[in-house]
Amino acid sequence: MPEMAKPLRESLLLPNWPAPVRVRSISTTRQGGVSQQPYNSLNPADHVGDEPACVAENRRRLAAALDLVKEPAWLEQVHGTTVVAAETVTASVSVVADAAWTREPGQPCVVMTADCLPVLLCDRAGTVVAAAHAGWRGLAAGVIGATVARLETPPAELLAWLGPAIGPEAFEVGDEVRATFTTLDARNTSCFRPSPAGRWLADLYQLARRQLQGLGVSAVYGGEFCTLSEPERFFSYRREPRTGRMATLIWLQ
Repeated sequence: MPEMAKPLRESLLLPNWPAPVRVRSISTTRQGGVSQQPYNSLNPADHVGDEPACVAENRRRLAAALDLVKEPAWLEQVHGTTVVAAETVTASVSVVADAAWTREPGQPCVVMTADCLPVLLCDRAGTVVAAAHAGWRGLAAGVIGATVARLETPPAELLAWLGPAIGPEAFEVGDEVRATFTTLDARNTSCFRPSPAGRWLADLYQLARRQLQGLGVSAVYGGEFCTLSEPERFFSYRREPRTGRMATLIWLQ
């Protein structure tokens, strides 16, 4: 199958945050790879049924486009709160975790999403970075707090960027999801509003902002995307249960 219109390098999203020059970060879109439908075209995930050769080529192209000198720390994500040092992750052994951090130059942290929220973190001095996979289950379980704790940096010295996720006009959930978050903090009620179908529209971005601010991370950026409503740009599990994933990476140059 031919590639989609945009080449890989031109399709990448660059976070709009004032990170130090030494901190490099990007989020992929679904454009610029070799996978066929329904994974077309830049799918880096090896757990969704795509052809292994296509996934390998997509990862190779991504590494080449970013001039990476080390393999990204690809994780087996389970909507949990485990945070690992990225430099301990190897391609030969599957590592179950939902966030990675590092102080090692050239070592990319990466999470994969297709509606869940990718959260990037760095310090103002440019000495430590992290990436977390924060769907609603991970948010409720505390994956952001667990990641911030591993950085051993005063929260006021951290910056956060919220990458492409399902938006507040599209993320419809039931009473149990709302109850989970309002039990954690009654003020989370403001992150939910009634949907036309009699359920709730949840704002993942606002839930993450509230958690970050509660941890003392006040410099929070991003959060303007909606993966479900932009089918040409983003994969969305809610839109297409059989689909690819975007990758969100951060590393120290």
